[in-house]
Amino acid sequence: MKKISMQRLLVLPLALGLFLTSCDRYSSDFGDTNVNPGATGSPILKALLTNVESGIAGYAANTRAGLYCQYFSETQYTDVSLYSLPQINFEGEYSGSLYDLQNIINVNESNNMTQVARILKAYIFSTITDRWGDIPYSQSLKGITTPAFDKQADIYPALIKELAEAVAAFDNSGIAGDVIYNGSVTKWKKFANSLRMRLALQLTKKFPAAGAYAAVQFNAALNDAGGYITDNADNMVVNFPGGNFKSPWYNLYDGRKDFGQSDVMVNILSGLSDGRQSSYGSSTTGVPYGRLRSYVDPWTGANPNWSRILKESLRPETGSVVLLNAAEVFLARAEAADRGWTSENMNTVYQAGINASFAQWGIAAPGATYFTQAGVVLANAAGTGANVRNLAIQQYIAAYPDGQRGWNIWRRTGFPVLTPAVDATNSSKQIPRRYTYGQTSYGSNTAAVTAAAAALPGGDTQDSKVWWDQ
Repeated sequence: MKKISMQRLLVLPLALGLFLTSCDRYSSDFGDTNVNPGATGSPILKALLTNVESGIAGYAANTRAGLYCQYFSETQYTDVSLYSLPQINFEGEYSGSLYDLQNIINVNESNNMTQVARILKAYIFSTITDRWGDIPYSQSLKGITTPAFDKQADIYPALIKELAEAVAAFDNSGIAGDVIYNGSVTKWKKFANSLRMRLALQLTKKFPAAGAYAAVQFNAALNDAGGYITDNADNMVVNFPGGNFKSPWYNLYDGRKDFGQSDVMVNILSGLSDGRQSSYGSSTTGVPYGRLRSYVDPWTGANPNWSRILKESLRPETGSVVLLNAAEVFLARAEAADRGWTSENMNTVYQAGINASFAQWGIAAPGATYFTQAGVVLANAAGTGANVRNLAIQQYIAAYPDGQRGWNIWRRTGFPVLTPAVDATNSSKQIPRRYTYGQTSYGSNTAAVTAAAAALPGGDTQDSKVWWDQ
């Protein structure tokens, strides 16, 4: 994978904020979101695409979601891992990357650039609806000042349709401004189809049966002529050039040490004698999860070798962030086979997924005994849906350190079984299931957000479940 060149990034100062923060920290309002992007004078579309691509890593380096799924622990300010109210604004995500992508689509200067913009737009919208549930979608980015909130039940099929259409619409021309796949149409098709599989599998609570909507869409992506990711060389990765544009995993420890690998994650890996721990953390001393600062601060002082997120050599300035990998696709195919959605050999693709994950981190494939232990083996027949626990745990491990993915996997499957924070401060003492709507929505789009909140089972709380989680 080629590095993002400094020459290309120097024209993109707006991307820096995405490198340095998780996406949920934006506090700006809709702003330009509801100004018709078609009215923009003469945008430099390739610069807009590079801007979005170079900033999109923030979605897979989301520390809040990583704390909820217990990949990480806080070492100083422990409010997030103790489940303080996640009342967070999403409007900045619309007026930033989504606005740029809509400009590219509206101007349609290059067909393939337009298709890439559609794919990235679908990816970003999937992360937003996964965090909040119902959100503005069909009326957003169209100059409507108070867009309605769409049901997640409508958003997911729309995103899957968008991805399928984009794959079918590619031609043989280039893709200016593409710093992720360097203009490879083949790789963009594989990513889009792999993302379609991700979204389809996310719907197993709503459509579990073979032949139902999720299975049909999964198979459509699996059988698409454009293919899907089967090799780490095709992973969706953002590489950073360093200097003014450093990896977010490097920035996490550049002068601060607020986050560590959790003892929960360390224990899951050590319980399986899983060699990935040598890459996933800087030591085998996981930080206690979900404790008050008065507990964890003295603990870190007494244990200076506590595990940082990723070993040091994997978080240089010029590091990488993976958004979707071969391991995820193999393991998704294994679960689809377990559920009877496909006739693929469940164990073959399952082991290929685990091996791909080890290879991604530069670790030798595990020996045969790894696959026969109780916490790993798929002991039940394919087509029964009875292997979900071990499948989900391997998906969770392979997704690390992408907290959004880990949180989604846990919410969808219930695995791994996670114990809420010991010192949780929220009234229910339960792990949050969603973000709550921010003050910007309540202040500037009151009627729409109030209606969306009323439609949630239990109202606009962090304990209410988004549609696919119900």
